[in-house]
Amino acid sequence: MTVTIHDVATLAKVSISTVSRAFTTPDLVKPETRNRILAAAGELGYHPAGGPRKPANRTGHIGIIVSDLDNPFFTGVLNGVQARARQDDVAVLFANSDQDPVVEENLARNMAKQVDGLVLCSPSMSDDHVRDLARQTFVVLLNREIEGIPSVVMDSPGGMHQAIQHLAALGHRKCAFLGGPRNSWANATRLSGLRPAAEQHNIEVVEFGPFPPRFEGGLQGADLALAAGVTAIITFNDLVAFGVLARLNARGVPVPDEISLVGFDDLVFAAISAPPLTTVAMPAEAAGRAAVNVLLALLDDDHRVSTNQSLDTYLIVRATTAPPRS
Repeated sequence: MTVTIHDVATLAKVSISTVSRAFTTPDLVKPETRNRILAAAGELGYHPAGGPRKPANRTGHIGIIVSDLDNPFFTGVLNGVQARARQDDVAVLFANSDQDPVVEENLARNMAKQVDGLVLCSPSMSDDHVRDLARQTFVVLLNREIEGIPSVVMDSPGGMHQAIQHLAALGHRKCAFLGGPRNSWANATRLSGLRPAAEQHNIEVVEFGPFPPRFEGGLQGADLALAAGVTAIITFNDLVAFGVLARLNARGVPVPDEISLVGFDDLVFAAISAPPLTTVAMPAEAAGRAAVNVLLALLDDDHRVSTNQSLDTYLIVRATTAPPRS
């Protein structure tokens, strides 16, 4: 059944003319109203005139842009993307933005001319730039949410709550969080789970950062955490955690005897680090599959597939967490 502007107006509880203005002259519509309309359009799979249309002659290609190909998390995402695309004989073009929003936007606009639709993985460009791109081609976000844009996310707040709950059960009462990039959506969602969970379990959290989401960030942050007198450290991701492990080892601080450590992502190296890393598992490959599934459904006008999905995360307890020393 074709979705019309009337359906969007009904769901958003506004007039048809307001829906029209939200897409044609958005500056004339209040932000809260515009966001409600975009969310309704995304839920219904509505695409206005001038927005992306299913290509008359499909290329058989889709594109994905990741923010940091050096991070093995994105390798997992790409594996899922390619596996799902292969099922429908769709080729995948991919590019790496190196966490640069200007590079990312240029890549996206150029790639949009060559593919039927795009998956943007952890994009750093602004909401407005993403919305503008989504008027030109089909876009699915992975590890980012913007109202009105189809997305696949992983439950980082829930994963962070599990990490805090685990540390509280072990008896920790003061921990550090080594955060990621300043404007990172992923960092904000982790904090949105960390802060209320810490309050609920009576744990004092000392926040440090921003740090680059790489090994070097952990080397830098470990000394700050030690100086704060915490008994546990939670990191933005596993790469930062590996840096923490290296720095603590260099300083002769045993993990978990002197301090506990929790990562985020569950990279393949987490299980074989020394000691094996306790971490929150993020379903990167499943998210890649789901994002392509959403994109292909949009191209096929298949309304059976939800355009906004959230995947579960879970804590994997290994050898870097233990009760604090008395």
